[in-house]
Amino acid sequence: MSLTHSLNAAYSGLTASAKAASIVAENLANLRTPGYGRRDVLLSSSILGGGVQVDGVLRHGNPVLVGDRRVAQAQTAGTETRAGFLKMLEGGLGVPGTAGSLDARISAFDSALIEAAASPASEARLGQVLGSAQALGDQLRHLSDQVQQARTTADRAIAADVSLLNDSLKQIETLNRSILRMNALRQDTSALVDQRQAVVDRIAGIVPLREVAREGGQIALYSVGGAVLIDGRAGEFGFETSGLIVPGATGLSGLTLNGRPIGTGEGEALRGGRLAAQFAVRDQLGPMAQSRLDATARDLMTRLEAADPTLAPGSAGLFTDGGNPFDLAREAGLASRISVNATVDPAQGGVLWRLRSGLGAAAPGDVGDGRVLTALGQALGRARVTESGGFQPGMRSFAALAGELVSSVASARLSEESAATQAATRQSALEQLEAQGGVDTDHETQMLLVIERAYAANARVIQAVEQMLDRLLEI
Repeated sequence: MSLTHSLNAAYSGLTASAKAASIVAENLANLRTPGYGRRDVLLSSSILGGGVQVDGVLRHGNPVLVGDRRVAQAQTAGTETRAGFLKMLEGGLGVPGTAGSLDARISAFDSALIEAAASPASEARLGQVLGSAQALGDQLRHLSDQVQQARTTADRAIAADVSLLNDSLKQIETLNRSILRMNALRQDTSALVDQRQAVVDRIAGIVPLREVAREGGQIALYSVGGAVLIDGRAGEFGFETSGLIVPGATGLSGLTLNGRPIGTGEGEALRGGRLAAQFAVRDQLGPMAQSRLDATARDLMTRLEAADPTLAPGSAGLFTDGGNPFDLAREAGLASRISVNATVDPAQGGVLWRLRSGLGAAAPGDVGDGRVLTALGQALGRARVTESGGFQPGMRSFAALAGELVSSVASARLSEESAATQAATRQSALEQLEAQGGVDTDHETQMLLVIERAYAANARVIQAVEQMLDRLLEI
């Protein structure tokens, strides 16, 4: 081997060692960077001139593991969104037996009726009946407002996710083109792949997806339901916000992909993930909760209307629909409008004696007559069939109906939280497995020692050749 050949080989070794050292430094610097894939230098023997040549940089990754982790990520986001809505609703209903709960409001109203019936001449007792009835009506209206606010919030969240989804898909399209071009020029694309993986991870929480490799380092994305998110050109999602959502609102904006409607329910193309969960809150969980609140308000109103013998047919009872009697055609949103009849409220020009004598009474009557108050209290405890709301068949008292409402919400919340915990646990386990295949500081430190020795050896060769050349020049 000539001295020139030796120098070339040593210089190539120094170049390869320098490149390898920079890759190790990059690996260590990005130890905790999301989406970063560990790199290794690809080396081979140089055919021309001997020595070693750098063929490129290999980015490590486990596509199957990453794909499973992304699906778990979407499941976690979806179940947590649904559980969040149910937790909010359960909080509004309150824990039975605690102050401020729906159960406590009903118990207070029932107790006030019993105490007033025992002492019907007492203005204070009648005032307690009025106050407890107003508190019960206020809670039903507040719960209805919470449900509609949650639906409105979900509608806005859908719009934000759709915007983020469109922007992210456009970024992936741009990165795909850049990676294709750099691969054609045999340049390192690892940094661009990292950027693309971070964008895909961002999408994965919104829509559960699968990644498919394409020519030249490009990728295509499909939802787990088969919708094409990007394959060459990015898909474009469409959605229009509905503004403030009111009880009974229907025909709210759906989702489109490239101008065509696309579903987010079970068995549909965009099932699962945060986006589908927001649609579920807006269009399924919210309306179901409102329907059950309306059924509860209906049961309360009609019980007390039937219990007051002084009421003429078609007259409003103690609880009204904004001042009107119950109307089956207007049940939707009833819980948002329920209120105590103004004729018994002195603050609205009414008189308390109507609670004792009946809302349809023309005169105060006997102050010691508590029969109407007793009838109202008995009506609350009487078992009867619930006419609407999708409750289980059977007869129940008003307190039992409210208890079933609370129980159904708590049961659904526990189910969603259990599913969320399972999905989060699976996601965490997959993330740990993914991290094990990432940057290992011990391995990188060992590589640095190997690189250092290789660098020193090549530097020693150059030094030896230099000494030989010096001796030759001295001759």
